[in-house]
Amino acid sequence: MRTMLKVVMEVSAGNEAIKKGRLPEIIKATVDKIKPEATYFFASEGCRTCLMVFDMKDPSQIPVIAEPFFMELNAKLEFQPVMNVEDLQKGLAAAGK
Repeated sequence: MRTMLKVVMEVSAGNEAIKKGRLPEIIKATVDKIKPEATYFFASEGCRTCLMVFDMKDPSQIPVIAEPFFMELNAKLEFQPVMNVEDLQKGLAAAGK
């Protein structure tokens, strides 16, 4: 299922992770694991934030993805099912029948 992961990193923990070189390692490891179709980085709520859209094959992936962000970055995470335009068109066509 196409899923959007939103990661909002706590500032102090993010600063520490940058100083130790861990932030780029955590991001790279996550990207290598989930192979997102899109990844964006920006500031939100005054914090470093990342959005990744990827195919979640099984809910058991959630702890594997989430724990490094929780444990090392005091991050807040959201996993949200999402659709692209083709998914929406397919769903609307089915809903109209």
